Amino acid sequence: MGIIAWIIIGLLAGLIAKALMPGKDPGGIIITMLIGIAGGLLGGWLGKVIFGVDSIDGFFELSTWIAAIVGSMILLALYRVISGNRRHA
Repeated sequence: MGIIAWIIIGLLAGLIAKALMPGKDPGGIIITMLIGIAGGLLGGWLGKVIFGVDSIDGFFELSTWIAAIVGSMILLALYRVISGNRRHA
């Protein structure tokens, strides 16, 4: 897959992760998109390391989307923990 495909998957995965984990986030839509792109990469890497599968087979493969969404949810949760601590400090 090319970089444009990864950006599109990341953007959509970030939106899906945000929908699955509603709540107030300190960042706006730009932060959500960046988390989605990084989450897609993280999910693909985790799928390969933990399960030994190539989770980035193609744009329309279910494993690619699941990996990207799970990675985005992990990063969104970490972002909320880190940014939540800064606000109260």
